[in-house]
Amino acid sequence: MPKITINGQEIEVPPGKTVLEAAQLAGITIPTLCYHKDLSPYGGCRLCMVEVQGARLPMASCTLPASEGMVVQTETPKLADSRRTVLKLLLSAYYDRGDNANDGRENELIHWAKFYGVDIEKASLKAPRYEINADPNPFIYIDMNKCILCGRCVRACAEVQGRFVWGISERGFESKVVAGLDEPMLEARCESCGACVAYCPTGALENKLSIGMGKADEIVQTICPYCGVGCTVDLNVKDGKIIRVTSSPEGAVNGMRLCVKGRYGYDFVHHDERLNKPLVREYLLNGTQRPKGADRGKWVEVDWETALTITARKIAELRDAHGADSIGVLTSAKCTNEENYLMNKFARQVVGTNNIDHCARL
Repeated sequence: MPKITINGQEIEVPPGKTVLEAAQLAGITIPTLCYHKDLSPYGGCRLCMVEVQGARLPMASCTLPASEGMVVQTETPKLADSRRTVLKLLLSAYYDRGDNANDGRENELIHWAKFYGVDIEKASLKAPRYEINADPNPFIYIDMNKCILCGRCVRACAEVQGRFVWGISERGFESKVVAGLDEPMLEARCESCGACVAYCPTGALENKLSIGMGKADEIVQTICPYCGVGCTVDLNVKDGKIIRVTSSPEGAVNGMRLCVKGRYGYDFVHHDERLNKPLVREYLLNGTQRPKGADRGKWVEVDWETALTITARKIAELRDAHGADSIGVLTSAKCTNEENYLMNKFARQVVGTNNIDHCARL
């Protein structure tokens, strides 16, 4: 493995790694904005510049391959001045209306501006350039006044989700991130997966369902309830309620990836009509005959043992009276493979029918 020296520390670097990755392996922080480990290197923000012995000018560490004998400095007065200039230039096209619209994540631009002592209020725009939240997408809140053209949303959409919704339009100071041909997101093939939101470093893209709700009191990691993939999700809980769902790089199956259901389909948890206990018709509980007509009597809450006993009895009665093929079984992608296998055995061997289907077949 090649050996390089960063800030006087000799480091063995696995082949194919960049200087930025080598520094991270050694616990050395190099400021970045356009870089993310899940995305291809971009080298656009110029914040990760480092001094390399023998090189005439500083070089972008996120795209610079680590090579044998390289001597690197990551934090010098010259680099600090350069980063302050970069941050001032980024802030010169940045406007935050100060309504705490972010979803509780740290604004990476503001973090580094404070770190390098940049006067944020003085450097920022005093009025917005773009209309806020003009896109009708029901899940994604857009404020391009906070966009710094880092390209992370563009690469996330293309490389993570494979939808190619976002792109950069115009040139120079007029450059801006647009969906499709500068059209509404949904018309540009957006699936509302929220990958662009997850990777945005400044809050230009946010979760519309949780705008203004602030930081969560706690993060509860669990498994998405919607399909059998088993994605890890982070439930952001505040005052005992889920205020948003975020993805975690620690997710073994999905990492930062989530679909629209996993990221935004959580409102059912606190819905007024959500069932928390099994319900059965009162006549089934009392063992009386089914009422005639459309009215089948009121629903009554029971425990699971009672509900399952009644269900098993009714299935057996229907099978005996009308034959096994009068019964059909629907399984679900929300179940595990093992649970679906059991339902297959239940249908074919217990009930005695081949009438079994699954939503994924459709």
